[in-house]
Amino acid sequence: MTSGSSFLLAARQCEIAELEDLAQTGELVGAIGRFVHALQRERGLSNVFLSSHGSRFGEQRAQQVADCRQAEQQVRAQFDRLDTASSRVRNGARLFSRVAVVLHGLDGLPQLRDRVAARQLTTREATAAFVRLIAGLLAVVFEAADSATDPEVSRALVAMFNFMQGKEFAGQERAFGAGAFAAGGIDGAGQQQWRHLVDSQQACFQVFSEFAGPEVLRVDQAGRDATLLAEVERMRRMACAGRPGALDANLSQPWYELSTRRIDAMRAVEDVLALHLRHLCEARIAQARSELRDQRAMLQALASGAAYPEAEPATAYGPHLERSLLGMLQEQSRRLQAMGDELDAVRATLNERKAVERAKGLLMAHRQMSEDEAYKALRRMAMNQNRRLVDVAEAVLSLAEVLPGRR
Repeated sequence: MTSGSSFLLAARQCEIAELEDLAQTGELVGAIGRFVHALQRERGLSNVFLSSHGSRFGEQRAQQVADCRQAEQQVRAQFDRLDTASSRVRNGARLFSRVAVVLHGLDGLPQLRDRVAARQLTTREATAAFVRLIAGLLAVVFEAADSATDPEVSRALVAMFNFMQGKEFAGQERAFGAGAFAAGGIDGAGQQQWRHLVDSQQACFQVFSEFAGPEVLRVDQAGRDATLLAEVERMRRMACAGRPGALDANLSQPWYELSTRRIDAMRAVEDVLALHLRHLCEARIAQARSELRDQRAMLQALASGAAYPEAEPATAYGPHLERSLLGMLQEQSRRLQAMGDELDAVRATLNERKAVERAKGLLMAHRQMSEDEAYKALRRMAMNQNRRLVDVAEAVLSLAEVLPGRR
């Protein structure tokens, strides 16, 4: 019969295996961050290229496409490292489904680029295509955060996901603003969309600040250029504060360059987040391995009577081993309970996002809305009812069974 000590050691070995999986996930998240940054830059350049009828950023766009291809290969290599043959991958069903969607999108990327080069797409169509692909990549990061079983690692992943999501909204704002300036005008709907992108960034960065460690927050604060941010805000107001109307097309490139400097500073924070995540996983793995060695050595010493040389072997093996094993079991139980409580608190943020995403999907299906329209509808209801967005989302989900035309 297998002893309790064997199961105690096996539990610790399982913990180490989970941490090693998280370390690999961290490498994947880092590669996705680099690729998303490259795609965001390509999207912005493509927007100006299309809005200017091919007269601006043609060469820069071509160079950026080459950079994107290199970053894409790194992500594909990380996907190949995932153990698709194993059924023990936590959250594997959702994670692998997200990866499948991303790979399908990547297969269509060359055609998208050809259509941009031939100017066969509008700015809105090209932006939407890039947004879908980037959203798929960020969904992989979200599933990685949702699968974390270590509270510290989970907090780091939540911070990183929300920062990347906020940076993506900043990238959408860069592309949207560059297109608006290049087109020489903006309408009321465009102004509303621009303000929505600014609000979305602020919401994501707020969650990031709640979960990021002090070192990461210091890097974030140090990288903020007050003069640059003030100029970005001035150009935002120029486009969105007054009545819809004409914009100076010559400001397209200055806006793009200012936004790019801001986003590049964010990229430096992403690098720190990825490095912090890697070091955290390495430290947790080393700690767990050390604790496993200590437990194994203690159990062997107790079983052999080495810890109590003055005692008779039979006496040493019985009560001492039993009491020590019970103490180790109680300590491990308390530690796992504390980890579980902290993990539940971290996952509450992820669960809120899941509720919002499901409510958006419900509105899209039943009201034929786009994703952006569905999100705006939820925000409008939240503001009108003075309720949290997640509370409105859950209320919408509670009506799922009675909505007409439900499939």
